[in-house]
Amino acid sequence: MPPRTDALQGTLTLLILKTLDAGPRHGYAIAQHIQNTSNALLRVEEGSLYPALRRLEQEGWVKSSWSVTESQRKARVYALTPTGRRQLDEEEAKWQKLLQGVRHVLRFAE
Repeated sequence: MPPRTDALQGTLTLLILKTLDAGPRHGYAIAQHIQNTSNALLRVEEGSLYPALRRLEQEGWVKSSWSVTESQRKARVYALTPTGRRQLDEEEAKWQKLLQGVRHVLRFAE
């Protein structure tokens, strides 16, 4: 059975918003941050990341602008908007509730 798209999409939304909460980053840096901070347990592919970033930009949760990277390459840099910060709070609250529910089930199953 394939994974549920809405749960995965919600996870990616949370991961991107949380990453941008620390400051603006270009796409590759977002993917690297997620991979590094998850001890390489999570990996975001370009085919998932960039459509998600476009969707978040359309929602008004992130904004983008062109900038020059440390390696002197032109790259689109993404930043969290005030609306995105509020959405991040909502996403985190949803995940905390979900985790709480899963913890209850796991304790019950013991």
